[in-house]
Amino acid sequence: MKHFAFFLFLMFLTFTSATGQTFQIKGKVVDRGNKIIPYANILLLQAVDSTFVQGTSADDSGHFVLSEVDSDLYLLQASFVGKGSEPRALDITSDVSLGALIIPLDENNLDEVVVTSRRPTLKKLSDRLVFSVENTVVSQGTSWDILKGTPGVIINQEELLVRGESATVYLNDRKIQLSGQEVKDLLDGLSGTTIKSVEVIANPPARYEAEGGPILNIVTNKNIVPGYKGSINGTYTQAVFPKYSFGTSHYFKTNKLNIFANYSINPKKELRKTDKGINFIDDTDAVFSRWSTDYNQINRSLAQNANLIVDYDFNEKNSLNLTSNMLFNPGQEQETVLNNEIRNAQSVLDSTFMTQNSTAFDNSNLAFDLTYVHKLKKPGARLSFNGHYTNYDGQSEQNLSSTYFDGGGNFLRDFGFDTDSQQDIQIFTGQADFSTPIGNASIETGMKISSIASESAIDFLNFVGTDDAVDASLSDNYVYDENVYAAYFSLVKNWEKWSMKLGLRGELTEAEGTSLTLNQTNTQDFFEPFPSVYVLYSPSDKHSFAFDYGRNVDRPKYNDLNPFRYFFNENDFEEGNPTLFPSFSNNINLNYTLNSEFFFDIYYRDNGRNIADLVFQNNDNQTLVELKQNVLESKSYGLDFTVSKGVLPFWFLYAYTSVFHEEETFLAVESGNEQFTNEINGVYGYLANYLTLSKDGTFTGELTMTYISQFLFGSYVSDEQLNLTLGLRKSLFKNRATISIAAEDILERYIPTYTSRYLNQDNFYRRRPETQFIRLGFTYNFGNFKLQDNERGIDKKERDRLQNE
Repeated sequence: MKHFAFFLFLMFLTFTSATGQTFQIKGKVVDRGNKIIPYANILLLQAVDSTFVQGTSADDSGHFVLSEVDSDLYLLQASFVGKGSEPRALDITSDVSLGALIIPLDENNLDEVVVTSRRPTLKKLSDRLVFSVENTVVSQGTSWDILKGTPGVIINQEELLVRGESATVYLNDRKIQLSGQEVKDLLDGLSGTTIKSVEVIANPPARYEAEGGPILNIVTNKNIVPGYKGSINGTYTQAVFPKYSFGTSHYFKTNKLNIFANYSINPKKELRKTDKGINFIDDTDAVFSRWSTDYNQINRSLAQNANLIVDYDFNEKNSLNLTSNMLFNPGQEQETVLNNEIRNAQSVLDSTFMTQNSTAFDNSNLAFDLTYVHKLKKPGARLSFNGHYTNYDGQSEQNLSSTYFDGGGNFLRDFGFDTDSQQDIQIFTGQADFSTPIGNASIETGMKISSIASESAIDFLNFVGTDDAVDASLSDNYVYDENVYAAYFSLVKNWEKWSMKLGLRGELTEAEGTSLTLNQTNTQDFFEPFPSVYVLYSPSDKHSFAFDYGRNVDRPKYNDLNPFRYFFNENDFEEGNPTLFPSFSNNINLNYTLNSEFFFDIYYRDNGRNIADLVFQNNDNQTLVELKQNVLESKSYGLDFTVSKGVLPFWFLYAYTSVFHEEETFLAVESGNEQFTNEINGVYGYLANYLTLSKDGTFTGELTMTYISQFLFGSYVSDEQLNLTLGLRKSLFKNRATISIAAEDILERYIPTYTSRYLNQDNFYRRRPETQFIRLGFTYNFGNFKLQDNERGIDKKERDRLQNE
């Protein structure tokens, strides 16, 4: 901790030098009749050779702002539908307010274009794919809708995947620090009209933590005009049980101060059904007992999420940001009834038992993030410091009871117990970053320290038929401490047709986990390098070729390290693994892009000793246990093809197809520790149609279909699944309000079966959550709702390892 304290001391040193300066250019775009032209392109060029400096787009009121402009001679021009303003010469030595740039448009041309949304565009950069959606039909949905339609993104049971890996969502380069469902709920409430683009970063560069996989970075529009805006939104969902949600956001901006506050509440009652079967096998490979279980689980929750973001600009060179995300989920209840039938090899009923499993949860997740940015004398050079703190507090109480009967329905015995568990996790991080241009290249470097302290405890008590209040053999206290010290360096250089980005990150990890009951301590102490390479070659505007490589690490989630057991019934349980260690992956991708509409990718990923969910049946004890285990090796490769283009003025089409191979080799611990390779060849298809159904663009629709032939999940393989969805959206009162309706899983075929069948293992399950539903949504904006807010997430990979239920 002394290293961390010293780092924080350095981080908050203030910088007071008042050297070099950059400026702003403000203006608006009109036609010859002084009629506003929204969404015009604004280009700033060097006066000496007309080389591009920077660009932006006017907002829907025709206004634009160019920021961080160095003192120099420039040409400024606006363009729209093939016509441009006269270039205006500017000698920038201070902030400039231009007045109007005039584009000579015919009245008919202007009317025609204003009511027609622009089409989304794709741009391939050296280390990412940029999907621009600002002022397009795609942006009329929610942020979640935009991610679903982003090229290269796979949706599997509400999980976002890129090249088969789980993706992390960022907002303005800051990670959204919530669980998967909470991220979806948050993005469902964030209007797509605030989104400028989505960046798909399959191999994150060195400035990002080595931990984790692909990144989906949502980039919002920039703030322009001071003022206030607010909104309220609500949804009603009809599935097996009705559900609703409510949220409100408020944003206030002055010349120096931005404040954003958001609150949402999402009460839920959900039904989840699961069918599970196990065929227990003897030493002669014959089935001697068949178990079947029917789960009916009802979950009740009252999740509440509050966010506060404060930005303050001291001057043109110094700014401060405070971000807090607070999630409260008190009073969660999980009621599960399990009906079990046990039959012999001839399928004759032998016995039955019924289990009632009641669990109550309470948890809170509080995160606070402070960032200070100082712009240096040299144009484009900056220094930033960041400090972060997370506190996670969770506790649960479980009551489990089972009643056994013989084949004739006669009572045999009772069995039951209670558990009481709690977990406290504290995360501290500090980070410093420096970037500067050097000639026609640029460099970026920085360092980070992370300190994680996790303490967990569980007590098993009140066993039926015993006098002991607590069973010490199953109860445990587990303490885990981890420190990670990291530094990175990256270089970016662009030529006429080439672009290159090289990076190297190094991380030193020190970790220790202690189980008091097992009297066992596991330690880790290692240093690992993480190189990254990105090369882009564009021989013409129509063609581009790209290569990227990156090495990453996947660290165990804190809950997975706890050597605790969670029981569904006394024969079926999950168990933690304190001996888990980080796994390292190597990712390679080749890309060819045609006309920014057709994308071809060939990828190969060596996942190393990946951490996987493995389920094993013990045929002697007739139990089923789910374990986290480092596999022996894991790899995947595939070919992706993407089409993203406008078919007709009112119809935008996005199609994505992936043909892939996945395999994992693991130690079959209940099969004589024999090595087994689980592998599949699969096809993934996604087709999305975005339709503008009215001339003014206020009525839109979408029809999407997802198909997955099969997927690999540890020791399981899923069968095929198909999801057909339909959505309609209407804007009212000059875009001040929006109503929507969506139907999901119309064909009710998005509920696959997962099967594990190899050696002496034979079991399956089919989970049936409420995938089929109809949802009504309403949003109302008040105040100056055309302002753009400063909403963002918190970029901390350490929080990603929190495992919210």
